[in-house]
Amino acid sequence: MTTKYNQYTIQITSNSAYESDSKYNINDYRNVYFEESEYILPSIFGIKIFENDNLVNSAILGVGGGATTIHQGSLVVSKNRLQICCGNFVFCLSIPELKIIWKTQADEITCFGIYKIDEEFIIHGEMQISKIDKNGNIVWKFGGRDIFVTIDGKDNFSITNNIICVRDFQNYIYKVDLDGNEI
Repeated sequence: MTTKYNQYTIQITSNSAYESDSKYNINDYRNVYFEESEYILPSIFGIKIFENDNLVNSAILGVGGGATTIHQGSLVVSKNRLQICCGNFVFCLSIPELKIIWKTQADEITCFGIYKIDEEFIIHGEMQISKIDKNGNIVWKFGGRDIFVTIDGKDNFSITNNIICVRDFQNYIYKVDLDGNEI
């Protein structure tokens, strides 16, 4: 996935074959942020920042939890920061340095999406919906009867008129305000 921010082009790729300190990696990254684990990390994302087609910086993130995919809703770019879901964490990286500003475990299993509301973020996680402030602190979490994903993957999460609507695996629908209160 590629996105533009100011004069930068940010390229994010899934890089599940990357191994820390291996000479066989296809790509090299200046910043390596891997969670220590005895298991294979299911979410590994490579990030490269370009300016005028010249590589400015690069980083690779690797964490446990459930596998996360890269899509339009899995990241937010604003105010020289990249907030991105990776596994069960949300990372906030500086642009263009790609240094970690904060890292927050926002769900027990995996984070599907991040949505900016004013200066805070709503996280659509597998087990919880959570709100994180601009410094990475968890403001609230909301859980339901089952995981927050549907079999067909359709209509399982939306934010409309400051109301979060989420559907769980059993098709129960929850409505939550931006303060974490069920409506």
